[in-house]
Amino acid sequence: MRVYTKCGDKGMTDLIGGERVSKCDVRVEAYGTVDELMAFTALLADEMMGSESLTPYVEQLRGIESRLMTLSALLAVGEGGEDKVARLKQDDTATLEQAIDAMQAALPAITKFTIPGGDKRHSLCHVCRTITRRAERAALRVAESHDVDATVLSYLNRLSDYFYLLGRTVTRLTACDEILWIP
Repeated sequence: MRVYTKCGDKGMTDLIGGERVSKCDVRVEAYGTVDELMAFTALLADEMMGSESLTPYVEQLRGIESRLMTLSALLAVGEGGEDKVARLKQDDTATLEQAIDAMQAALPAITKFTIPGGDKRHSLCHVCRTITRRAERAALRVAESHDVDATVLSYLNRLSDYFYLLGRTVTRLTACDEILWIP
């Protein structure tokens, strides 16, 4: 099977279920943004590998990559594809919440906003956080005109918080200075 089909040469693509839409369709934009997030999540995990203190987070990130693939597929569902994609589970969002709570409990309270910098891994956490926010906005635009599984929206909302706290955790575990916003 060839990778290229030439079917998209005129700016159209198929959603799951066979519906043909413009490559500018809000659903394509949303799942494309999640795809970008998945790639940066993998890069972050790759950068964290080899650091014993970060190993548990690498494992979490690999699980998040899998959830993002599911989420992307859910956003790519068109007419006739509703029953062709696995769903996220409520437990997936709860798992993120547990990880967030555990990281937050181990970190000192902050009195100022933290900003990216100081360590490549910390900065990549913020890249993932900001792409997650963009993916969430894209998914919300989809939800204005198409059915979107509610777990997609809650998962993305929690995931941005996860990446923020992971950045703070990486800073603590790598003994880097946390950069605070000083207006």
